Amino acid sequence: MQLDDQLRRYFGTDDLTAVTPDAFAAGIEKMLVDFGLEKDRARRFGLWSLLHMLGSAPDLDVAFKDADDREAARNFMDMVARAQDVSGAGNAG
Repeated sequence: MQLDDQLRRYFGTDDLTAVTPDAFAAGIEKMLVDFGLEKDRARRFGLWSLLHMLGSAPDLDVAFKDADDREAARNFMDMVARAQDVSGAGNAG
């Protein structure tokens, strides 16, 4: 799963700054539908990760039945939070 490919699939471009609010909402909706239908664990995790980065991921207890998958998602969220802290993105204000 390539990030650029996923962005083009759901938003029609790999440049999110070019996506209108309506197109963004439609892309998120399609991604959520695909996430709900996806059976492959790795692909589900990839979709959830992208949804998380875009602020639209379902809660872990809803998204993942498997405890290992929930733990992996928590680890991913921690990693993203640490990266934001290091880059200063988490220090707004």
